[in-house]
Amino acid sequence: MPGPHPALFLDRDGVIIENRADYVKSIAEVEFIPGALETLARFAALGHHTVIITNQSAIGRGLLTQATLDSIHAYLLKHITAAGGRMDGIYICPHHPNDNCDCRKPAPGLLLQAARELDIDLSASALIGDNVTDVLAARAVGAQPLLVNTGLGATQQLTTVSGPSVLRCRDLAHAIETLLHTGWPHNLSRSGL
Repeated sequence: MPGPHPALFLDRDGVIIENRADYVKSIAEVEFIPGALETLARFAALGHHTVIITNQSAIGRGLLTQATLDSIHAYLLKHITAAGGRMDGIYICPHHPNDNCDCRKPAPGLLLQAARELDIDLSASALIGDNVTDVLAARAVGAQPLLVNTGLGATQQLTTVSGPSVLRCRDLAHAIETLLHTGWPHNLSRSGL
């Protein structure tokens, strides 16, 4: 596909793997959310780009090393690929929340970096997350936000989020099904208007 293309951005914890209050700090603590791997495999068959964007403040907090995080992501990719899925990239913010970086969601830095490096049209893209910070990051770049009730999603209040309504879904499978039923990616593309 010539020119920038749409992508599906996914938060990691609470969307693909279970969220842990004490952070995922080792491969032993990785627990896939039921149905996530099968859903990623079905989505991969459609040929759209898929990218993980994730805040990993456990590094900034000194609870996790970059090398350990890399091994966790290698494990994640191995299982996603073995199930028939694919990931075009994994973008992380390693910073502590007090660092005031431009990559920690809700800041759009990770999305902007992925767009530059992978030739992504953010206005034609969508982001599935389980936190208001995911919704705000998507809104900051003009992408469609979807909030899943897995992870932290069920407890997230959207009363402070302005703009068009956020699609709220049961889980990753329901979010992708909902997104595709809206006509994504064609309905979000500026070039398609």
